[in-house]
Amino acid sequence: MDIGSIWNNLFQDPMLNGLIILYGLLWQNFAITIVVFTIVVRLIMLPFTIKQLQATKGMQVLQPKMAALQKRYAGDRPRLSQEQMKLYKEHGVNPLGCAVPTIIQFPIWIGLYQSILLAMAVSPESLVSLSEHLYSWMPEITKLIPLKSEFLWLDLSKPDKTFIFPILVAGSTWFQQKMTTTPSADPKQQQMNSMMQNMMPLMLGFFALQFASGLAIYWVVSNICSMVIQYFVIGMGGLTEYWNFAVGMVGLNVLRVVPVVKAAADEAQDDDNLVEAVSAEKRRRDGRARSKRKNSRGGNRAGTR
Repeated sequence: MDIGSIWNNLFQDPMLNGLIILYGLLWQNFAITIVVFTIVVRLIMLPFTIKQLQATKGMQVLQPKMAALQKRYAGDRPRLSQEQMKLYKEHGVNPLGCAVPTIIQFPIWIGLYQSILLAMAVSPESLVSLSEHLYSWMPEITKLIPLKSEFLWLDLSKPDKTFIFPILVAGSTWFQQKMTTTPSADPKQQQMNSMMQNMMPLMLGFFALQFASGLAIYWVVSNICSMVIQYFVIGMGGLTEYWNFAVGMVGLNVLRVVPVVKAAADEAQDDDNLVEAVSAEKRRRDGRARSKRKNSRGGNRAGTR
């Protein structure tokens, strides 16, 4: 059995057939299917993702001490490496902890990507290729082919020419990367982080302009899932300063609005009190007038008798 067959049997074919089964269960809406399937796969990979993020958080905590070591042993590379490994061991941080979970998840990401791409077959050639990967012992799957690719203004098998999803892909990628970027005192590392921070979103945004929009939906949902998981494991990360600024602006606006709202409420209350006082005075006058008329009629009847 060659590598291609092993790959298809272990990753691509199970994902592809699962995707089509889910499509049949979700009212044959392929956009919803992509969203749900991406979330399910991310949940399956959650243990690996958490380990990766915990390792990233550990590296972030050690950054100040790493910077001090780099400054102290700047001219002694072997001693620097020795002290760094000692620091990792003391704090229980594995420097490969960020890479190993990613390597494990990478085949799953590729399989998911290929499954979505293969499922959106529209040409006769692609349909033939798709049929070769469907399970023959599940004939109900073949009845769902070809998949309906229309969703809102999109044809999920074609690129989104409105630029909406390419912008969402680039923006969500930037935020997701910013959250996980580890601060570094090393100028070279800072330069590399900055380059990756800017190049990756632009590259994926460009790909979203060229590839089927169904893949753009997958990228956006996957990025959102990553940000949610990262928030609960490591917090806002590199977005902390932006988050604090946004919260500060919202809080400042709330502080500005509260006095205005309170003044308006007080004015409305004063108006209500005034109306109530006028109504009460009118009721008292009406009561006195009725009492006088009643007494006057009583006196007239007594004089007549």
